[in-house]
Amino acid sequence: MTEISLAFSREGQQEAALRHAAYRLTGIAVCQIDMQEGHWVCRLTPSERDPMTPDALRERFLMVLNDENLREQIEERTSKLRDVIVALAFGALVPNPPSAE
Repeated sequence: MTEISLAFSREGQQEAALRHAAYRLTGIAVCQIDMQEGHWVCRLTPSERDPMTPDALRERFLMVLNDENLREQIEERTSKLRDVIVALAFGALVPNPPSAE
């Protein structure tokens, strides 16, 4: 099988998104992620069970990686609002303390 190598700058790409994308390609390809000379290098090897052309595999990985990057951006931008919503939701479940009369 043909191995595909993709390199990403350390500053421009987070390791977590690469690992999530690799996980989502389980069954389609094997992905090995290494740090080499300040770059993330992803080596993709298509599955023998369900082989893809190198171009198709590269495109699929990049699409999944883009999705993971967007998910991380959305999570980062909405985390404070999500925390407030959760706090309000669970705060409503706490009974009011008895008043001191």
